[in-house]
Amino acid sequence: MANKKGSRQLTWTDRISIEALKKAGHSVIEIAEQLGVHRSTIYNELKRGEYMHRNSDYTETLSYSPNKAQMKAEENLKARGTQLKIGNDIAYANYIEDKIVNEDYSPAAVLGELKAQGKEGDFSVTVCVTTLYSYIDKGIFLKLSNKNLPVKKNKKRNYKKVQRQQKRAAAGESIDKRPKEIDTREEFGNWEMDSVLGKRGKSKNTLLVLTERKTRNEIIFKLPDHTDEAVVAALDRLERKWGADMFKRVFKTITVDNGSEFADAEGLQRSIINEGEKRTKVYYCHPYSSWERGTNEVTNKMIRRKIPKGTNFDDRTEEEVESIENWINGYPRKIHGYHSAGELFKEEVKQLA
Repeated sequence: MANKKGSRQLTWTDRISIEALKKAGHSVIEIAEQLGVHRSTIYNELKRGEYMHRNSDYTETLSYSPNKAQMKAEENLKARGTQLKIGNDIAYANYIEDKIVNEDYSPAAVLGELKAQGKEGDFSVTVCVTTLYSYIDKGIFLKLSNKNLPVKKNKKRNYKKVQRQQKRAAAGESIDKRPKEIDTREEFGNWEMDSVLGKRGKSKNTLLVLTERKTRNEIIFKLPDHTDEAVVAALDRLERKWGADMFKRVFKTITVDNGSEFADAEGLQRSIINEGEKRTKVYYCHPYSSWERGTNEVTNKMIRRKIPKGTNFDDRTEEEVESIENWINGYPRKIHGYHSAGELFKEEVKQLA
């Protein structure tokens, strides 16, 4: 269904669509309906991008060029500099556009990172987050629109009780017994662990996600299936990678939910290197209380920006999963003054070493 007609500015994607629709023989009214704009917007756009095309038989036809229209739109943006601050520095506008469109940054993240890394001085202008959202809403960017943004506003979440019965970890220790100082996030080495499921009925593989509470650093494993054996095997790999002593210091505690994949409390806690010793302490949330792993919940939303719900994880490679992990750990976080979780994690590990 077409969007409600409005006076928004056209984007680069719109211009490509106009070219394709025009070549397919659609009328101006039909193109306007497809893009959800007034037909006068299309008439003006066709005029902006028109040029005389010479055919192979040397006849000439009046045609539309999205590239020419884009150049004129950029010139108009410069000309509107007195009205739009960002129009005074096209390089600044292009930098913001690239970060959001190609690197999946939020408007707050791209502006925050520029400030945190002292790069604002590289440009002649700066804008605030509210102004940037306003510019995006108005459609002044060539390739950037609201479709490129993550969730625009934080909405209150409705928690629904899960009806199915799950295998409970009877031997696990309740979060009620977890030391209170862990809640403050001041101590490094306390993690939350969760699993992210793929397309129901299709995806056998799942993702195992570990998030460090203080730094928000992320570790993601692709598991062959959604079982407690696969989760224990992943922690075994992690312990071998870090070594028994360092693992104990970096992974002091891990908080999980009551999912069947975390049911083997003993297997999660025992060391694969030093027989008879524990490598970590595992705590279990109350049933239906995912907010008790709030760090996981936020990070899982970031994962879904790269892998939407309904994705078949069986088609994803280890390299793709690793690239998502690197993207999350390199993402500028507001809570860290727009420094990344990866930066903070490396500093914490450096201090332990």
